[in-house]
Amino acid sequence: MSWVALDDVVGAIEFALENENLSGPVNLVSTNPATNLEFTKALGRVLSRPTFLFVPAFAARLAFGEMADALLLSSARVEPLRLKESGYDFQFTDLKSALKHAIEKKE
Repeated sequence: MSWVALDDVVGAIEFALENENLSGPVNLVSTNPATNLEFTKALGRVLSRPTFLFVPAFAARLAFGEMADALLLSSARVEPLRLKESGYDFQFTDLKSALKHAIEKKE
């Protein structure tokens, strides 16, 4: 799944506004997408909570039918190619540090 830290959203928007070489649509996602399992484990570590429960694909399909594939089980690998090519330097490329930073800001 694609993710991006809020600080990088703001930073990338500022970068795009100031950079004349960057125009048109831009994928505003982190350089390191994560699987749902990786995201769940990283969030569990940051929150100091166990992450041993998961829903197998067959159970999701049983509960949600065809909608499970469209909403829960499918994925798209989106990359910020134009941002990287333009020279934007992401502050958070590691999911765990991005989650930790987001949670610390809330406290």
